[in-house]
Amino acid sequence: MNHILKFNLNGEAVEVAVKSNEKLLDVLRDKLGAVSAKFGCGVAECGACTVLIDGLSVRSCITFAVEVEGKSIVTLEGLQADGPTKIQKAFIKHNAFQCGFCAPGFIMSATELIEKNPSPDEEEMRHALSGNLCRCTGYQNIVNAMNEVAEDNRKEAGK
Repeated sequence: MNHILKFNLNGEAVEVAVKSNEKLLDVLRDKLGAVSAKFGCGVAECGACTVLIDGLSVRSCITFAVEVEGKSIVTLEGLQADGPTKIQKAFIKHNAFQCGFCAPGFIMSATELIEKNPSPDEEEMRHALSGNLCRCTGYQNIVNAMNEVAEDNRKEAGK
């Protein structure tokens, strides 16, 4: 059975026909061209498919598309519409990735945390990233990048 699904994707209203059992990841990639979210494991353990739904990081590989009716979804494409964000610039500066396959998921999870708490401590950062896996590199450079953004936010806030 097809449903006409309406939601906001990266700041724009979209309408798309979906099947009841269709996963959000497949709709984003195959029907809407938002390919930054990647298929990694299919069971929400690697984080490669992470998107923000109403500001919360969600694994799109296990989310049924029909669940996002009327919601706001942001993918990496939406974050970088006006150029790289502070988080993206810090990830690049700190050489946080090698192959980059997992980068969108990490950036989306980091974005959720920084938006909720502009100056998290390292424990909060590691917790926020715990649902994301990288097989190429250690996590320290990712944490270093997030630390830089948090420190910059502290300075901007005068703390």
